[in-house]
Amino acid sequence: MNGFMAFAVSAAERGQWWPESAFGRAWVLLGLAAQAVFTARFLVQWIASERRGASTIPIAFWYLSLAGAAMLLAYAAFWKRDLVLLAGQSAGGFVYVRNLMLIRRAREREAS
Repeated sequence: MNGFMAFAVSAAERGQWWPESAFGRAWVLLGLAAQAVFTARFLVQWIASERRGASTIPIAFWYLSLAGAAMLLAYAAFWKRDLVLLAGQSAGGFVYVRNLMLIRRAREREAS
């Protein structure tokens, strides 16, 4: 199957819950995995807060946020071609990276 036909077939499958092709199903599985990673960040935050006895955001929260957002961004851009999902995930990525930069800076100050 040439590239154009593969694109046309995948475009027709984008609206299906469970696409017929392995290519389409792989994208849906990536989207589901991305959502699972993105959701896991709240479990990590909840567990860390319960252990501490106060609301806290562990560094793992920001890494899971970044990973989940990147995966959802790829899903939105390359499979769904959904501008709303694409914009939402790309905007959050800047916040996640910035928080990781601030955490690194604070740790470097503490170390010196």
